[in-house]
Amino acid sequence: MSTSWQVCSLVVQAKRQHISAISAQLADFPGCEVALSDEASGQMIVVVEAEQHDTLMQTIESVRNVTDVLAVSLVYHQQDEQGEETP
Repeated sequence: MSTSWQVCSLVVQAKRQHISAISAQLADFPGCEVALSDEASGQMIVVVEAEQHDTLMQTIESVRNVTDVLAVSLVYHQQDEQGEETP
C-alpha cells in the first residue's frame, strides 16, 4: 500500500481592506495555512497540504472562491509517494 503527500504554495492577491477576514477564513480550510500576509499590498503566501491530489485541488479552488480574493497563483507543488516496504 502506498501513501501520498501533496504540498503547494500559493500567492493570493486579495482586496487589502479584507485581508484579515480572508486570512481567518483560509486558516479554517483543512491543511491550509497563511504563512505570510501583507495588508499594504493585499498579498498572502498560503501553504496547502493534503494526502490526495483531488483534495489539494479542491482546497485551491476553495481559496479562489473566497469573496474578495482577486487572484491565486500556484508557485510550488511537490508530491511524495511512499510505498510500504515488504521484508
